[in-house]
Amino acid sequence: MYAIIKTGGKQYKVTTDELVAIEKLEGEAGSKLTFAEVLAVGKDGEELKVGTPLLEGASVEAEIVKQFRGPKLVAFKMKRRKGYRRKIGHRQNLTQIRISAINA
Repeated sequence: MYAIIKTGGKQYKVTTDELVAIEKLEGEAGSKLTFAEVLAVGKDGEELKVGTPLLEGASVEAEIVKQFRGPKLVAFKMKRRKGYRRKIGHRQNLTQIRISAINA
């Protein structure tokens, strides 16, 4: 069974016991979360239940595994023959969660 959840302005396809890195959420490692914004729920080879836009009564339960920072991303700007170069780095704060249950 899988679900499509919405958090941090993004959508994620999750299954039970899966580790997912999402936008940073407040909480300590080991604390429980519930995602109420479930867009769709389905099983492989069976009918997919799609909400308009959210499924009523559906939720996904998860546990925070750790808080960490993602890999460094480099934005490099350059204008040829002008001596203009700018290098900017960025690391996003992320939360790793383990999906414990999908309630449809």
